[in-house]
Amino acid sequence: MSKPEGSVSVSHPTDRIGASEAGSPEHGVALVERVIASVSAKPDHLVLDHAPWAGSWLDGPPTPVPTDVLASMRFPSGRPLPPSLRRWLAYDTSLLTRFGWFPPDGSHRLTPRPLGDLAATEYGEPWATLYRPVSARFGECFLLPGGSDSRRVFAVTEPDETGEYPVLALDVDDLPCIELMYPGFDAYLADTAGLLAMPKDGYTALATDPTYGPRMRTHARHTFGGRYGSTFPEAPFDDTVFDDTDA
Repeated sequence: MSKPEGSVSVSHPTDRIGASEAGSPEHGVALVERVIASVSAKPDHLVLDHAPWAGSWLDGPPTPVPTDVLASMRFPSGRPLPPSLRRWLAYDTSLLTRFGWFPPDGSHRLTPRPLGDLAATEYGEPWATLYRPVSARFGECFLLPGGSDSRRVFAVTEPDETGEYPVLALDVDDLPCIELMYPGFDAYLADTAGLLAMPKDGYTALATDPTYGPRMRTHARHTFGGRYGSTFPEAPFDDTVFDDTDA
């Protein structure tokens, strides 16, 4: 499992500053606003430079969720949308539709999958069998663009102190693993848009960052019993339920 190391800074139009110096613009809606400004300037830019198959940020003009529909949107479990996702959906749905967040009929009904089912679709056997037990802990998940052999997954779990849910990394390079990569959709979007200068050594690098580290630790307690991930055959691959201990 990757070890958290390094720190992150945020890319501004003319400079890069330490995240700890930037304050609230590095979280939630304010951070997504900066992503939207970046995407709006180059809407046809590829989401992933190394993977043209993921497509561009927008499929033509932005296609937002209508305001009246967005006001009442929740996940099927009844959990509320995080602030960052709500702001992004008010801007556009095309990227997430492309990755299976909504049904092909054009409706705005969110369609999560249990993590085991998502892993089965992405990796097939024998990995599918190994990942299936994790669905008991991660019942509402959505695929996001990112990685090559690895996958990025938005997981609806317990929210952190900003109301955000984590983004996980799945990898089967050696043994199957699940790692906590981003503390929220906000940080994921910003990194994917090139606004975060993240260290490249390890999925869990944000765990030691002075700004994002506290949120990462909250998710670690909620999701992995204080750790930042799990490698087969550790829980939750074996259906063990974690206690919420301090990270």
